[in-house]
Amino acid sequence: GWIGSCQTRLCEDSRPRNNSLQRRMMCKCFLKGKVHGTKQQAQSLRTETLIEEFKKKGVSRIITIPDSETNYLYELMANEPSLDIIPVSREGESMSTALGLNIAGKVPVCLIQNTGMLESGDSIRGMALNAGFPLVMVVGYRGWTRHGVTPDTAATYTEPFLHAFGINYYLVEQDEDGDRISAAFAEARETRRPVVVLVGDEYHGFNRSRVKLDRKSTRLNSSHTSIAY
Repeated sequence: GWIGSCQTRLCEDSRPRNNSLQRRMMCKCFLKGKVHGTKQQAQSLRTETLIEEFKKKGVSRIITIPDSETNYLYELMANEPSLDIIPVSREGESMSTALGLNIAGKVPVCLIQNTGMLESGDSIRGMALNAGFPLVMVVGYRGWTRHGVTPDTAATYTEPFLHAFGINYYLVEQDEDGDRISAAFAEARETRRPVVVLVGDEYHGFNRSRVKLDRKSTRLNSSHTSIAY
């Protein structure tokens, strides 16, 4: 069976699929057995929720590659006294950096995107799995959609990659899913293995300017819809 840390797999679209792998990819992993039908952006994970979960679990170092998608998150982390940001030049370096910090008694988190995770396969194998230390990787799920229909192969191969490496993961797509981040930390510490938190909306909710544009677009679309009726 498919390896996953989620207890329930649901699929919004129950129509038959010709390809079994595609059918599996269209079923999303949830710890709670329900699917919400509201707009995806409205239910995005808040940056503040992520920071609070980090603080609750004693995270002291964030290893990441700063980019425009996570600008608001970066600002919050930079202003949080309990967190130090450690930038790396490529995602594969984040695993060895996390290992060194763990040996030094720190609590690191790797904050990367799924494309970078795919590129980091050998580093994950050697520095995270073989070394046997607890590590939570927060991974932006680029290309992910609630319905599972995406032309982006980054999303197509994300979960099969984790299954192949035997890495458990928690899908977080909305703010009320924040407790799954704590569950990921608990599992990583208990098993002394890497555990992944997949951010279902990629990192769009962590970009302040993008959120403002999306909200403006939503209001305009609603206005046009009411005129049409």
